Amino acid sequence: MAQEDTRKIGILLFPDVEELDAIGPWEVLSYWTRNFAADGWQVFCFSAGGNPVTCAKGLTVEAHHAMADLPALDVLLHPGGQGTRPQLKDEQHLEWVRAQRRSVPLMTSVCTGSLVYAAAGLLAGRPATTHWASLDRLAELDPTIDVRPDERFVDDGDVMTSAGVSAGIDMALHLVARLASPERARQVRRGIQYDPRPPV
Repeated sequence: MAQEDTRKIGILLFPDVEELDAIGPWEVLSYWTRNFAADGWQVFCFSAGGNPVTCAKGLTVEAHHAMADLPALDVLLHPGGQGTRPQLKDEQHLEWVRAQRRSVPLMTSVCTGSLVYAAAGLLAGRPATTHWASLDRLAELDPTIDVRPDERFVDDGDVMTSAGVSAGIDMALHLVARLASPERARQVRRGIQYDPRPPV
């Protein structure tokens, strides 16, 4: 399949992004797109300037693209983490998010990435979730949001939000099921051996 025909998923990186918010979905989506290329999807990471990003717990991650040279996206994934806090008042970033909403068919978020979507006005009157410790903040940002405290992820058609950190893996598997098929998602889940049985 030609590169230009491949549909694209972009994962945003920014300073103090929560590692697993981005890397968990990356593991799911990159396993899918690399092992089942005929499905016609690719995934990449990008940052504001295309530079490496230091995450919340010190991991440094490279970006494949800068925002300025970002290919047209079919899906945007906005992770969370402490780095989202300044974004809630960063009008330039919020306007960028709004611009993506106008052009990207499916907007997704992990953890407190949904706070940014709320601050940008994307979640007005919609069901959504976030990390359990930020549910009240989500409601404060926009009281019209139907906050879903017990959901691992909420699929509202063209906007999808997930709860905290590891919940992004569940959302990403749901994304594979939605964009390809449930069987494909099961193959990916088995491939990454994701079968949670917490020891504690």
